[in-house]
Amino acid sequence: MTDREIAETLNRRLRDMVLTLRRITADQEITSQQTSVLGSLEDGPRRMTDLAAEHGVRLPTMTAQVNRLERDGRVVRGRDAADARVVTVELTPHGRDGLRAARERRVALLAERVAALPAADRDALAAALPALGRLFTP
Repeated sequence: MTDREIAETLNRRLRDMVLTLRRITADQEITSQQTSVLGSLEDGPRRMTDLAAEHGVRLPTMTAQVNRLERDGRVVRGRDAADARVVTVELTPHGRDGLRAARERRVALLAERVAALPAADRDALAAALPALGRLFTP
């Protein structure tokens, strides 16, 4: 396969994977997009502008996501100590619990599907993980 063919196939597989993971959260309290935002807050408060940039959305889109998460008690807004004009967002214990539950659903589904693969496919998948990590790490 050429580099281009690998990229095209990887793009299709990533799309399939994202859609599958979104489907398992479709009937849950927290959407996959909200789970992603909560995951970005796992290591501490973040600036709204940084969240928007990380998720590849405009600030109004991130504001709408954060508004819903705040309404549901999953995040709280704050101010940057160095610059009071800067809005930060922080995970609440309720948000951390929701993130944990959403991840568990995803991991359980993936573990079930990995377990159903032939051993050679599981080995190939495990061997590809370091390369995928390097591919998506800046």
